[in-house]
Amino acid sequence: MIRKLMSSVPVMSRGSALSVLTGMALFAGSCATRPPSVKVGSKDFTEELVLGELYAIALEHAGYSVERHLNLGATPIAMEAMQRGDIDLYPEYTGTGLVVQLKRPPMSDPSKVFDAVKAAYEAQYAMTWLAPARMNDSQALAITSAFAQKSGLRTLSQCARLAPHLRLGAGVEFLQRPDGLPGLQRAYGGFHFADVKVTALGLKYKALLAGQVDVALAFATDGEIDADKLVVLADDRKFFPPYQVAPVVRLDALKRFPNIAPALDPIAPLLTDPAMRRMNWRVDGNGEDPADVARDFFMRVVLSPSR
Repeated sequence: MIRKLMSSVPVMSRGSALSVLTGMALFAGSCATRPPSVKVGSKDFTEELVLGELYAIALEHAGYSVERHLNLGATPIAMEAMQRGDIDLYPEYTGTGLVVQLKRPPMSDPSKVFDAVKAAYEAQYAMTWLAPARMNDSQALAITSAFAQKSGLRTLSQCARLAPHLRLGAGVEFLQRPDGLPGLQRAYGGFHFADVKVTALGLKYKALLAGQVDVALAFATDGEIDADKLVVLADDRKFFPPYQVAPVVRLDALKRFPNIAPALDPIAPLLTDPAMRRMNWRVDGNGEDPADVARDFFMRVVLSPSR
């Protein structure tokens, strides 16, 4: 019985066996020599997801293999991943780098802020900043157009004086950061609101439109600003620091992947406030996938023949 079973097993010829072994060796060799991938990360909100995808697509177009590590979390989590080498680059904002990461006081000059964060990151973290985008995702305060028409409110100076009669909607971080409400109170005086409603970032505009608050924290590139026809109060004392976005890259990654900067720098001048608002709204308002939105921008704008 045993002999019969054994005789039914097909016997591989010596040539076939050598072919299989050769194929396995070639496969193992190809795996061993596969070029390393650029590891692209992002923080955990819509704009970061779109930008992370956009950077990844541009690097793939430049011939690199890319690993996506998107939606990591807030700035400290992204920086920890960078310092461990879990990611090679991610989109970051100059104002966030200055105030949150470096713990420095806000500054209003975009070029000085960029120079400061670039020099400090290179010295302290062995990271650098590539070309900053034209877009400035600065913090702001917004009101509805109906309330603007009714109250005549247009500037932060006016808001500082009227605050005792107004309700603010903002995330808890804005209530604590030096470039948030405490900084506004120092720079403008006033800003002691009748009530402060702590809202998740994704719900702040819903609270504003529902009349639950009179003033809401906004970011200059939020798609809701255009879609809901909101009025952004003018920062007439130039308090809020600039928040230009740029790829933050590990210096060792630039050595291993020398074409990172040539692949990503041309994107910077194309990322304007209106362009970013449109992309954000396609995700938040229309429910499109961030990867699809980023690829469409790359194909239509970055690779546009008219450029």
